[in-house]
Amino acid sequence: MQQEAAQRELEELQHVQWRPRPVGGWSVPRLLWYLVFLQPIITEAHLQRKNVQFLFVRFSAWQYEGTDKLWAGLVTTLCEGIRHHYGALPFSVYSVVGNKPVTTPGCCQGEWHCRRRVCLGLLLLLAALALGVGLLYLSLGGREHGHGGASGSLLKVFGGAATTLSGSGLLMAVYSVGKHLFVSQRKKIERLVSREKFGSQLGFMCEVKKEVELLTDFLCFLEIYQRRRLRVVLEVTGLDTCYPERVVGVLNAINTLLSDSHAPFIFILVVDPSILAACLESAGNMKGTADNGYHFLNRTVTLPFSVPIMGPRTKLQFLHDAVQSRDDLLYREITGKPRPLAGVGGEGAQLLAVETQAGPEHAQGRVDAEAARSIQEALFCLHDERDCLYEYVPDNVVSMRRIVNTVPITVRLLQQQQGNLGGPTPRQAVAWVVLANQWPCRLSWALQCLEDRQQAGGAPDGRARLWDVFRDNSRELHTMTKALQNVLDLDGDPELFERFLGADFPFTVAEAQSLLRCTVNLDHSIRRRMGLIRAVSALKPPSPPKSPARDAPHAANGANNISRASPTGHAAGHASEAHQPRDRAHGTPFNPGEPKPGG
Repeated sequence: MQQEAAQRELEELQHVQWRPRPVGGWSVPRLLWYLVFLQPIITEAHLQRKNVQFLFVRFSAWQYEGTDKLWAGLVTTLCEGIRHHYGALPFSVYSVVGNKPVTTPGCCQGEWHCRRRVCLGLLLLLAALALGVGLLYLSLGGREHGHGGASGSLLKVFGGAATTLSGSGLLMAVYSVGKHLFVSQRKKIERLVSREKFGSQLGFMCEVKKEVELLTDFLCFLEIYQRRRLRVVLEVTGLDTCYPERVVGVLNAINTLLSDSHAPFIFILVVDPSILAACLESAGNMKGTADNGYHFLNRTVTLPFSVPIMGPRTKLQFLHDAVQSRDDLLYREITGKPRPLAGVGGEGAQLLAVETQAGPEHAQGRVDAEAARSIQEALFCLHDERDCLYEYVPDNVVSMRRIVNTVPITVRLLQQQQGNLGGPTPRQAVAWVVLANQWPCRLSWALQCLEDRQQAGGAPDGRARLWDVFRDNSRELHTMTKALQNVLDLDGDPELFERFLGADFPFTVAEAQSLLRCTVNLDHSIRRRMGLIRAVSALKPPSPPKSPARDAPHAANGANNISRASPTGHAAGHASEAHQPRDRAHGTPFNPGEPKPGG
């Protein structure tokens, strides 16, 4: 946007002779002169200007989450941003004596007209002040020369009255400017919000609307003064972490500010649309208006823009930055050079102390050096373009940092559990971290099925693949999609999961069991929930007791039917088999020892 504004500025200056006026530094007195004595006129030449200046104001909704009027925080942030950009004095002067731009009928080339009323009023005040001072001087001069009397007292009365009236008018103007200088719009709105009775009335919205209109008129005045268009860009972030009612309030405030077609505001909502739509649908005061949150967003957002998928170079650069940005103690331990041992300055007790302490210190030093080497190797595999591991990392900077922060802890725990024994490599450790971060539900299901097999005494071979365990039990997971819907939403692409475990990183059962003991980024409550659901679904409901009186007629009818079909026992056996599928279709549970139909 800044590049677009600079390009438009250069193109505009090639066709016109004027230059934009600055608003800071030594140009402030001239700006104050225009604010007090000149009236801006909206001309056709101003409407045809293409050069624009963007003013960026950042609003984090999470900072105002604790307030009941989150949208009031949006308005106060807007006012404070503009006040900080142009300074408190120009806006304070405009609040007291400024006048909004007007449009004159006909062809008017001049953008400024003299404010005759203001000039005349100021001249009258200055003349009255000068007259009062002169009369007071004459009265005091007459007393000094001994010519005082009734005329001197009269001059003193008129002079004092003129001086008081004119001086009080000027002092009131200065007082009003000073009041707006120290009491900003943000403080005004915050005081209005603090009044509980007034905050729930319609007058509160009217007061806020007046402040916004005053701000809009001030920006329009600056557009004509600077000879360029102004657009205030509000970057709204953190809205998808707030309560639904807060989200609705902010969106309503945005619609209110954008209701004027000439409002110089541009809002950029950095949000997750799915979360925002769910907040709108669950808000109690939006029933009937936002039953479908996506439709409401389509009516509000005029330019939807989804961030494109990261390319390989961009993702590798973000991963490299995430690794290099680790400034905690663990990263300093990894990248820092080993400290030299302190010099030994004696032969007796110092040498003995060094000999007794050298063994444990050197052993711990070797352990730390080995851990640092393994962590460096694991982090390098994460952003190595020759490795396929980065392809499974999500295009989310927060997820990247979460993975980078988890890798050193996992590698250190793995090293402490294994010692000098062979086990999973650093590449396998970082791949396991990515697996647990991207597919927590599917990984938990495979681990739960593996644990159930071990408890039942039928544990698979340690060399069996974890993907085979998941594939053999995937149909059962499909039947639990309704009960595990929220957990399944955490998983990434299922096709990538199959390629990850089936081809690129075929973890075995033994490796999975070894890595599970040092896994810190997998929520174990998911596995417990799956185990409970699986145990409940495996329970066989008890059959209801049968009545002998009811069984006798059914038995007799059954015997007659069988005798009609075939008098031999062989035919009766076929008849009983023919009734078995019908009983199963009506919901009779299977015997655990019997094979299920169709497999």
